[in-house]
Amino acid sequence: MRWSLWKCLATSCFLLGCLLLSALGASAAPAKPAQARTIVLPKMAHVRLRYGAERLQAALQAAGYKVSITEQDKASGKSNQILIGRATDALLTQAATAYHATPGQAPGKEGFTITSADKNTVLISGTDNSGVLYGCLELAEQVKAQGKIGEKLSLKEQPEMVMRGACIGIQKPYYLPGRTVYEYPYTPEVFPWLYDKALWVKYLDMLADNRMNSLYLWNGHPFASLVRLKDYPYAVEVDDATFKKNEEMYRFLTEEADKRGIWVIQMFYNIIVSKPFAEHHNIKTQDRARPIVPLIADYTRKSIAAFVEKYPNVGLMVALGEAMEGVGQDDVDWFNKTIIPGVLDGLKASGQTELPPIVLRAHDTDAPRVINAALPLYKNLYTEAKFNGEALTTYTPRGSWAELHRTLSGMNSVHIENVHILANLEPFRYGSADFIQKSVQAMHSIYGANGLHLYPQASYWDWPYTADKAPERLLQIDRDWMWYKAWSRYAWKADRPRPAEVSYWGRELGQLFGTDEAAGKQVLEAYEQAGEIEPKLLRRYGITDGNRQTLTLGMLMGQLINPKRYGLFTLLYESEAPEGEMIIEYAEKEAKGQKHIGETPPQVADEVQAHGKAAVAAIERAAPSVTKNQAEFARVKNDMYCQAVLADFYAEKVRAALQVLRYKYSKNVTDLEAAVPALERSVQHWQKMVDLTKDTYLYANSMQTAQRKIPMRGVDATYITWAEMLPVYQRELTNLRHSIDSLKAVKALPASQKLVVLRNAPVTLLTKAGTYSVVAGQAVFADTTAQITALAPELAGLKGVRLSANQQRKNGTELRFTTTKPVQVLVGYFNQKSPRYLPAPQLEIDATANDYGQADVKIANGLVVAGQPPVNVHAYTFKAGTHTLNLSRGACLILGFVDASQPLPAYNAGLGSSGEQAKEIDWLFQ
Repeated sequence: MRWSLWKCLATSCFLLGCLLLSALGASAAPAKPAQARTIVLPKMAHVRLRYGAERLQAALQAAGYKVSITEQDKASGKSNQILIGRATDALLTQAATAYHATPGQAPGKEGFTITSADKNTVLISGTDNSGVLYGCLELAEQVKAQGKIGEKLSLKEQPEMVMRGACIGIQKPYYLPGRTVYEYPYTPEVFPWLYDKALWVKYLDMLADNRMNSLYLWNGHPFASLVRLKDYPYAVEVDDATFKKNEEMYRFLTEEADKRGIWVIQMFYNIIVSKPFAEHHNIKTQDRARPIVPLIADYTRKSIAAFVEKYPNVGLMVALGEAMEGVGQDDVDWFNKTIIPGVLDGLKASGQTELPPIVLRAHDTDAPRVINAALPLYKNLYTEAKFNGEALTTYTPRGSWAELHRTLSGMNSVHIENVHILANLEPFRYGSADFIQKSVQAMHSIYGANGLHLYPQASYWDWPYTADKAPERLLQIDRDWMWYKAWSRYAWKADRPRPAEVSYWGRELGQLFGTDEAAGKQVLEAYEQAGEIEPKLLRRYGITDGNRQTLTLGMLMGQLINPKRYGLFTLLYESEAPEGEMIIEYAEKEAKGQKHIGETPPQVADEVQAHGKAAVAAIERAAPSVTKNQAEFARVKNDMYCQAVLADFYAEKVRAALQVLRYKYSKNVTDLEAAVPALERSVQHWQKMVDLTKDTYLYANSMQTAQRKIPMRGVDATYITWAEMLPVYQRELTNLRHSIDSLKAVKALPASQKLVVLRNAPVTLLTKAGTYSVVAGQAVFADTTAQITALAPELAGLKGVRLSANQQRKNGTELRFTTTKPVQVLVGYFNQKSPRYLPAPQLEIDATANDYGQADVKIANGLVVAGQPPVNVHAYTFKAGTHTLNLSRGACLILGFVDASQPLPAYNAGLGSSGEQAKEIDWLFQ
């Protein structure tokens, strides 16, 4: 009995002790010892292996492992190790045997294998140093996702695209005083972020995490900020203290990039020289019509050589066009006799043997011709061309643009697809994984390309900040993380099954906003519905694929009903859109009762409105479960509403435009009256846009110079907000109503018939040339008998300058004159693309195409010369003084000088080659 009593007492004490321990809580229990892992590197490991090991160590420690890093020549046979190295390193070859690992067939360039082996050991084997790095990052990601090292690992990966990179513009939304486009010296005052090492590390880590291997820095003429030349010491653009900072920062950047397997590729334009160099030699910093001269060629070659010698692990990207007259032998000579020799000079001087990449930008040059001539001289060549121009419009490109890409892809160099500017997307967030994946697939299947060059999704000119109005400026790499992650994910591997991708992005977005995967999928659905809106709008209604148009600021009625007046860039419709019809084509077919083809304007109006409604519904379904990053979610949600309202605005305005064009053919005023309600609704939608953006965005477009032309000219940061555009759209509605009233009054004349008489301005012509009166029957060239047969009445009696057409075609046009007051020079461009004729100013290829206000057509089809295409009239504005107007090669007309204060009519005179007139109806809104 005593024993039973004692046993009962002992049991009670034991239970009491358990209760006491339970009361103390789980924290009193002894902690589980951390699992130990040793990361083993080869001795004297490359910096990329060290960086990869450190990133893997950090991930393991965050998961609760105790981790050390060591270096060994050979495998020790110990347990709990992670051995990393190239497949050919002795450490890895011995480890495979010692731990009975079967790595299998080796992957290709930058590839890796991750293999579980005996003794709780993992082998990360790379084809090269970058492959090892990517293997470390992959295992680190798995540990982060799973909270531990997985069992029975067996993974082999390699990238599909050879070059995968992003770019940063070392440029600004505005011009610096005394300078023009692209001219931005590297200084702390202009680019404080350039000297922020922590920001660079964050950005480079992002590139590495996304497996990107190149970083492009865009600038017009960077060399004068980074090198000092013995023969041209005066060319340096910065003071000594800044020069030293630039040297230190550039070395830091290139070394940190090399750790992460990233080539820094410095982009530059040709032919631009530094401002001090230009002033020393009394020349312009850039002049598109300037021929190659020995002085500039020598300066450029020596600048490149000094740059290559001074900064290893740096490549070059060359834009032959834009600041140098386009296609021709000059491009071939400049690339092969100046650029490549400069690189080779720098390599020889430094003793480097690895050829840095040289990327030839296909913009405004005959890239196949240039590359064919260059391949015998240099082996590490790449070509680059814009995927959808300077926008994102389609994942089914076609036509002549697709043929150019296929030609470049078929040459003995790697072709890179440039996702450029994204002028139709900014400033709103873009996260359509579906559209992006299909675009990368098209890069392979339609273009045959094998590289990616990715621009920021928005605010390119305002790096590193976004346009969001927030308590502190948001960084692009934070806000647009999904943009970078999606493009790079599919550049690594494009053909990933769609259901799995929906789940992947659902988890990523769910984690970001503290929701489950289902709610994350709703956020993805919102992104993907909204992601169809701006591409469809631009490809059916736009004027250009270039950054001279800000799609999200809307379009004028005149731009919708008469796009040719605004320099319509037809490649947008012919190559960067599915087969379909422009608004003016659709209206003409309707009037003639003809069958429609492909994607039509009314179809897109209906579709974008449906996408907008679906995007808003999806984001609202996700909203109740958001528990993290609520401020960012609110901004995403607002973006969905903005894009839905943008779709409504365009849809209603296009419906109004189609009614207006119906009137063009019917001359029935009731057709115009039917346009009024739709135009009213579009203005109401625009008011909603103003309300949604006034407290959430600083601006719509980050390029805030005269290059911005559509919907309004954006000089000195004007017309960059939605509120600025509201009165413009309200005025259009008012003008339409007034025009309808005028048409109902029998004796009233439309505005297009009110003649503006242009008067000659007194100038002193310094160029030796004859003059003529701009009237019918007058010969316009000094070396032909071609005469004026028809002209717009405004031009009658102006004093034209008679030049030699052959000399214009051979040498270009130089017009020197003196004036005591500001004047406009009226230049006539033949409306046909041909080497015989001077190309009209085109901002898509020439960033200086509006330096004198010349980009817009003033009088379209305003004059006819016998045997020639109709002539469009442009105006160049000059201040008082002595000037030289240099124009590139090709015949054109100098139609006279008028006072700069003289208002010029802007309309289509409609004179065809036969002299017959077909009136446009833009006047309805003026």
